[in-house]
Amino acid sequence: MGILLKIFNWKSVNLIIFFTLLVLIVLNFYGIYTNRFYFLKPDNFIIPILGIVHFLYLYVIWFKISEGELPDPKMRNLEYAVYAILIVYLFKIYDSAMVVNSYSQFQEHVLPTTFRPISIITLVLYTLLTPLTLLSFWYRKRLVGAYKFDDYNNNLNVWQ
Repeated sequence: MGILLKIFNWKSVNLIIFFTLLVLIVLNFYGIYTNRFYFLKPDNFIIPILGIVHFLYLYVIWFKISEGELPDPKMRNLEYAVYAILIVYLFKIYDSAMVVNSYSQFQEHVLPTTFRPISIITLVLYTLLTPLTLLSFWYRKRLVGAYKFDDYNNNLNVWQ
């Protein structure tokens, strides 16, 4: 376990999440069954909007750890929003698995050659994103601190 934590330190976890989200946002506009990009469908904008919240959380974590700052209520609320986004990621894992398994149902139809690889890549990326996000929560708690706002004013020393 210690070796994995050295490989997946907080910086590498944040960078992997960042690039995974970027790829998933692009793949979200891609139509797997038709081999086209759809930029005018409103459903395709759900993951990019949720990704903005996740990117903001990654920035806040990076800033708090780099500057050695304490957690604040805005950061807590942002993390709670990412908890809700995790539920969407879990649904996308389920949805991607259903798409991968639907390949056998459409064998008599003409599917693009990119169907299987892109759908598997999407499934793997969503599956990778969920535990890495949970690991980033663990790093936040370990390196930034727990959300204890009752004693926050008592422990704040402005002369440090």
